[in-house]
Amino acid sequence: MTAPVPMPRAGRVVVASDSFKGSLTSAQVGAAVRAGILDVVPDAVVTVVPVADGGEGTVAAALATGYEPVAATVHGPTGELHTTTLAWHQGAGTAVVELADACGLGRLAGGVAAPLTASSRGLGDALRAALGLGPRLLVVGVGGSASTDGGAGMLSALGARVLDDAGAEVPDGGAALERVARLDPSALDPRLRAVDLVLAADVTNPLLGPRGAAAVFGPQKGAGPGDVRRLEAGLATWAEVVGGGWAEQPGAGAAGGVGFALMAVLGAQRRPGVDVVLDLASADDLLAGADLVVTGEGSLDGQTASGKAVAGVARRARAAGVPVVAVCGRNRLSDSETHGLGLDVAYALSDLEPDPARSMADAAALLRLVGARIAREGLSRAPG
Repeated sequence: MTAPVPMPRAGRVVVASDSFKGSLTSAQVGAAVRAGILDVVPDAVVTVVPVADGGEGTVAAALATGYEPVAATVHGPTGELHTTTLAWHQGAGTAVVELADACGLGRLAGGVAAPLTASSRGLGDALRAALGLGPRLLVVGVGGSASTDGGAGMLSALGARVLDDAGAEVPDGGAALERVARLDPSALDPRLRAVDLVLAADVTNPLLGPRGAAAVFGPQKGAGPGDVRRLEAGLATWAEVVGGGWAEQPGAGAAGGVGFALMAVLGAQRRPGVDVVLDLASADDLLAGADLVVTGEGSLDGQTASGKAVAGVARRARAAGVPVVAVCGRNRLSDSETHGLGLDVAYALSDLEPDPARSMADAAALLRLVGARIAREGLSRAPG
């Protein structure tokens, strides 16, 4: 840990942290840090801005900025119906849809992985519900997928037909993509033509190959080596059928290939998820008046720089000329790597509680202590 950053006695602080996976939501992290800062500097103005990188928590981050919740009935990854929540801002004409809540890993029935048969159909259901609101802009957060179906299920829910050699509909799931012979997009929901689609994702992987959707993310969804080979073959067939050369585009491998379908078939523009969420929150306006920014995520490691929330917040804070520190469960970065992200210092809960299980269980209390430490160490160096 490097030297702390001084904070004015009655400073303005923005806390913009991602969630601590398996422990606290983004809003809970922010609330705990805020409480700690106010324990030491009661008259500080501390604003909590929940953020996400396009995965779980993207809709919650939008709701925290004043968007309205809208319920929609969708299919889970293995077909069970449930209710998901969209975020809607009528004045801005913007809707936000989150794959993780619609048909992500957390929606697997009984928590049982289904790497060959899980589908993105539920995301298509959610998009169709969002289109009914009449948006001009539709943001699609795609992290946390349970499927590797190249977005075929999503397209089917939106009216496209995914067909085999005999002209029959191909079943849902990545394994069935080996049988695809034709994509008929003629019956896609016509409302798609009147909306701008944004693919919010931190993933830059292509669709195919050693860095592709099946090879990199398939095992995280329960795919064994044989399953990965089948999924890769299916995605290769799917890419040939869809055409257009989109398989190699950064982000095509996001969410098991949902990124590919969104860009190649629906014309979505890809942006880093954290940047999209920060824009929804008008974060630049908040940062412009801040004296200090606190960001964070569960683990600072080699993946943090690859579009994760901490890197995005730090980049925005530095552009505004505001010092930025991070809170995390554990920090696997060296001081030079931490500074390379634009962070002045990173405070890890593991420094206070080395037992990971206890650290996760007591994360809120530990973060409150860290918040107090951020304020106290800053005050010790502040003038007056």
